[in-house]
Amino acid sequence: MLSKQPKKIYRYLRFSAMTINSLCQDQLHFADPLSFNDPLDCQPIIEIDSNVETMRHVLSELIGRRVTAKALTSLEHAKLDGEKAILHAKNLGRQASSSELSHIAYQSTNPEYDINAPEAEGYLLAIEIQTELKMQYDRGVCCFSATAANPLLWSHYGDQHCGLCIGYGLDREPRPKLHKVIYGGSRTIKTSLVAKALLENDLKAQELLDRDVLLRKASPWRYEREWRLIGDKGVQDSTLALEEVIFGLRCPVAVMHAIITALDSREENVKFYKMVENRESFKLTRRHVDIEEMDYLPRTAKSGIEMFGHINVSD
Repeated sequence: MLSKQPKKIYRYLRFSAMTINSLCQDQLHFADPLSFNDPLDCQPIIEIDSNVETMRHVLSELIGRRVTAKALTSLEHAKLDGEKAILHAKNLGRQASSSELSHIAYQSTNPEYDINAPEAEGYLLAIEIQTELKMQYDRGVCCFSATAANPLLWSHYGDQHCGLCIGYGLDREPRPKLHKVIYGGSRTIKTSLVAKALLENDLKAQELLDRDVLLRKASPWRYEREWRLIGDKGVQDSTLALEEVIFGLRCPVAVMHAIITALDSREENVKFYKMVENRESFKLTRRHVDIEEMDYLPRTAKSGIEMFGHINVSD
C-alpha cells in the first residue's frame, strides 16, 4: 500500500556515545523487533483457512527457502559457488522440508490429542508456518515519527525531554523507501494469504503480507505517527538526509554544545533547534539555538585565588 511520503521524519534519541557516533558517522541503527517495547510488534499469529495439502506446500516452501539461503551463504563463505553449489543448497532445502513434514505427519497421530489426525496436522502445520514466517521476516527496523513536537514521544524516547530529536529529509539518490505503520486491525494472518504470496507469486498478496508482518501495530500506539525503514539488523549507513537536530526541553547545554561541535564540520549544514514550553498551553514549540550563547563553553574552573590573585588583608 502506497502512502503519501512525509517531507521530513524524526527520530527521538537519548544522548549517549552511540548517539554521537551515529551522528558523526551518519549511520542508523536497525533494531531487532524482539527488542521493541511493544512485545506484539512484528509478531503475527497464523489463522487457518486453507486445507492441509495447501499448508504442507506453504511450509515446504518456507523451509526450503530458508535452508537453501543459509546453505548458499555458508558455501559462499567457504568460496564454493557455481551450479553445483546451488543444486546442493536446493537439495538441502528439499531434504529439510521433507523431514519436517514427515515429522509433523507422525506427530499428528499422537493418541493423546483430543482431535483427529487431519485436524492435528493442520494445527501443527500452522504453528510451524508461523515460526518460519517470523524467521523469514527476520529484518531490522528503524523507527521514525512524522512529528517532532509530541510530548509523549519526548518522554518515552527522548530521555524524558533530556535527549534530542533528529530531523531527516528524503532528498537522496536513490530516494529512501519509507513504510507507514498501520494501526489497529487484527494480528492474524490467514494461511490463504501466505499461500498466494509464496505459491502463486501474487504481488498484491505479498504486499499485504509484508504490511501485516512488519507494519501493523495496536491502535493505542497511533499517537506515534510512525514510519519505518526496513533493512539488515545492526548499524547501517544512513539513506536519509540529516537536516536538523532538535534538543529537548531539559537537554543540558553541555550536551547541546557537544552535538553542535561534533557536527560543525559536516559538508551539509545542519540546523539546530531547542524545544521550549508554551506558556498558554501544553504544546511544545521550538526556536533556533543561538550558538553564540555557548561561547563560554568549554570553560575552565578556577579558584578565587587563580582568578583574582592573593589578597593581602591588613589589620
